Amino acid sequence: QVQLVESGGGLVQAGGSLRLSCAASGNIFSINAMGWYRRAPGKQRELVATITSGGTTNYAESVKGRFTISRDGAGNTVYLQMNGLKAEDTAVYYCNAGVTDRLRLWRDYWGAGTQVTVSS
Repeated sequence: QVQLVESGGGLVQAGGSLRLSCAASGNIFSINAMGWYRRAPGKQRELVATITSGGTTNYAESVKGRFTISRDGAGNTVYLQMNGLKAEDTAVYYCNAGVTDRLRLWRDYWGAGTQVTVSS
């Protein structure tokens, strides 16, 4: 079993910054891509940003230039630095990881989510 634990959400004024963290632990052989997704009230979950084990990143158009995704050296923790936050960034943010376990089985894992609220 693998656990993804997110932290760093909260309430911030428009134009402010937050940094989300997500740490993966458990039955891990390797982690492929990691990413952040979000679900705003009344909307479907959408991709925010992803990063591969090789460091290749991908961003939603709506966050390009404002958000930065990164991983630690061990590759088990992913961060999302969010600058220039807007009211429309308000959502529950979910961490995602594609994990190969010690039996070499691959599975997609999700964190429980962390609330980000941006006041205008």
